[in-house]
Amino acid sequence: MKLTDAKLRNLTEPGKHFDGGGLYLELTAAGGRYWRLKYRHGGKEKRLAFGVYPAVSLKDARDRATDARKVMQGGGDPGALRKSEKAKVAHEAVNTLEAAARGWLVHQSARWAPVTLARIGASLEADIFPELGPRPMASIKPGEVMAAIKKIEARGAGDQAGRVLQRIKSVYRWAVTHERIDSNPMLDLVLSEILKPREVNHRAALPDRELPEFLGKLAAYEGDPHTVQGLRLLMLTATRPGETRGARWAEFDLDAALWIIPPERMKMRHEHRVPLSRQAVKVLRTMQPLSGGGELVFPSPFYPSKPLSENTFNSALARMGYKNTATAHGFRALFSTVANECGWNPDVIERQLAHKEQNGVRAAYHRSTYMADRIKLMQWWADYLDGRKAGNVVKMPKRAA
Repeated sequence: MKLTDAKLRNLTEPGKHFDGGGLYLELTAAGGRYWRLKYRHGGKEKRLAFGVYPAVSLKDARDRATDARKVMQGGGDPGALRKSEKAKVAHEAVNTLEAAARGWLVHQSARWAPVTLARIGASLEADIFPELGPRPMASIKPGEVMAAIKKIEARGAGDQAGRVLQRIKSVYRWAVTHERIDSNPMLDLVLSEILKPREVNHRAALPDRELPEFLGKLAAYEGDPHTVQGLRLLMLTATRPGETRGARWAEFDLDAALWIIPPERMKMRHEHRVPLSRQAVKVLRTMQPLSGGGELVFPSPFYPSKPLSENTFNSALARMGYKNTATAHGFRALFSTVANECGWNPDVIERQLAHKEQNGVRAAYHRSTYMADRIKLMQWWADYLDGRKAGNVVKMPKRAA
């Protein structure tokens, strides 16, 4: 005789009360009412739990029993399937996108400088983690990632959108390798098929003809001296803004007129030796009493334990009237243009800029540092800037390094 809701409510005798087809409700001496399904698989009798009555109603228990029988009809074991599903749920619960991304960041920490690691982590925290971070990786669809990338693009940050997409794809690739997820659903996401075509805007560079006026404004600039001297060293060494801002006194040998930037602070992760002109050494000696005896050459005036902020140089250029017409990074382009036009060896210039050789064969055999030539080049460049500051508009004679 099948069970009814009325009979279930009035049960008082402990034991098994069958509904048919192996489904029964077990009433314990303590009053617990547990749904069970008795079945056989592989020649063995097994039990499957369906929950507690009345939280699981009679109808719910019958539906679950029907689903279990369908599994058995297909040759499966509903108990083993239940365990597998529970394991999957538990696995996905700890393998959220944010958890995997943080694992990926830890894995990459040995390869990246701390500032790079922090910047990449911050981009994911700002644009990905709030909505997608708590979700199991396996549950996130490519369309959801695409929507997040388009949202970044919509605020005018196309470059950032591209970088974030590449980071998400890297996280998924890492997660597959480390068995956090079975497959990578983001493989077919291609940047050019997501973002709108846009014109590539290179960093604005000051043209040579405006050097006299700019150098005059820099000399008269009444802002923080750390910023002024930092901009001077940036121009005199043709280094990247981040390399200059983060300069440490331990990297310099002023007597030898040499700056050795360690691999972890370089974009290409190779040590970079920068010859210093007399003018560059003068800038550094000027900074010695201004840096407060600390580790940093250009400490922040507000947080002495930290270097000048990322926007410091460009903000100063904007206050001098060069917003959108000149950037700190653009001084490298100015140096390259002038030096090339004046006949210096392009290989010497590229090595001074610490550019990576794009030709693999050439990179393997062309290992010269050109240090002697770069010493001459950087002193020539410093003298050239002095000449332009004085209003000298006569093109320097061409010379070969």
